[in-house]
Amino acid sequence: VQLVESGGGLVQPGGSLRLSCAASGFTFDDYGMSWVRHSPGKGLEWVSAISWNGGSTYYAESMKGRFTISRDNAKNTVYLQMNSLKPEDTAVYYCAKDRAPSTYYSGSYYPRGEYDYWGQGTQVTVSS
Repeated sequence: VQLVESGGGLVQPGGSLRLSCAASGFTFDDYGMSWVRHSPGKGLEWVSAISWNGGSTYYAESMKGRFTISRDNAKNTVYLQMNSLKPEDTAVYYCAKDRAPSTYYSGSYYPRGEYDYWGQGTQVTVSS
């Protein structure tokens, strides 16, 4: 399994970035995916999750309305569109693969916060 993030960088407050996570080595459309970030001040913080088919999305409260998670199963890629960025969004952003496959869920998808693979991370710095 390999998860490779890209798209991070330096952006001014109010700006936008689009992160990508290219996945390989597993059946991508069988698993939900998440974005998690880490900063020295806040530690590890869950950002967003998306179901295996993209039909369900979830966001941390502080990201609602600013961030959008999506996926393209034909390209084995999950995205995080980040708008209206704030200095407190500065962090290393990781994509993570859910441990449980779609067959685990008897009903709707929900983020369990359990991951078995992580990417190497991409740095996002929001500063003027």
